[in-house]
Amino acid sequence: MDTTSTILNSAKNTILAESKSISELVNYLTDDFAEATKIIFNSKGRLVVTGIGKSAIIAQKIVATLNSTGTPSVFLHAAEAVHGDLGMVLPEDVIICISKSGNSPEIKVLVPLLKRFGNTLIGMTADTNSFLGKESHYILHAFVENEACPNNLAPTNSTTAQLVLGDALAVALMELRHFKSEDFAIYHPGGALGKKLLLKVKDMLDTTHTPQVAPEASIKKVIMEISEKRLGVTAVLENKAIIGIITDGDIRRMLNNNDTFTHLVAKDIMTKNPKHINSNILVSEALNILENNAITQLVVSDDGIYKGILHLHDILKEGIV
Repeated sequence: MDTTSTILNSAKNTILAESKSISELVNYLTDDFAEATKIIFNSKGRLVVTGIGKSAIIAQKIVATLNSTGTPSVFLHAAEAVHGDLGMVLPEDVIICISKSGNSPEIKVLVPLLKRFGNTLIGMTADTNSFLGKESHYILHAFVENEACPNNLAPTNSTTAQLVLGDALAVALMELRHFKSEDFAIYHPGGALGKKLLLKVKDMLDTTHTPQVAPEASIKKVIMEISEKRLGVTAVLENKAIIGIITDGDIRRMLNNNDTFTHLVAKDIMTKNPKHINSNILVSEALNILENNAITQLVVSDDGIYKGILHLHDILKEGIV
């Protein structure tokens, strides 16, 4: 028996079964989905998402997605709700209750308690005729014909359907809020996208290592400054104004073109009018300048005042690329 073939066929069948269930979800979208979305959007409270078992795990993921996309949400475990956690539900909150069957004992106990407070209840279930389906103000119909599980028992297609409906809800709310990538970055300041959209040059500039030499500095002094600051470059300053830069590449070219350099000073080998940036620009903008000009360092200056050197390696360390 070819176990590899058997395993791969099993995996393919599961993926195909789940994808089929998901594609068919569009047939079960009704005006309830739109109305529920509008109620959540216009709510002055939070969105409370509750469930039991595997649905509770899906509820937590939906909450995480909603929070990161501008819809304040909290997770309420259905079993814990009746033991005190129900106190987290506020009068203006909207509630989504997730249950495949809609008839579990915990749901039958919880739903009347939730409705007692007068909150809008949105049910996400595969059975619109279930207890949850009949008691909810609006239904998100997460119907699947069967599970990918060979015994049609383990939640597979059904939990994927719940997850996808949650994503559809989150995206619809994002569009209603005109939620942009800049907004997303605010909720993800530590991620690569957040850094790309929020991190400014001044936030990562090392002002303790600002290589600089005078125009008349000896080549030995230039080499020592480049080596000591370890940025592969030094700025050339005259009356605190940047008049040029010298890179380690400039040093190599000088050595190739001259048998001796005792007669040379910094201004003789510097590159005049180097590209420079303001410390308030985004690091992502600085990266574009580096890439477009095929260089690895940029001089940073504010109103003509030298602030330091931004190196490509510093950007790479931040994981922005």
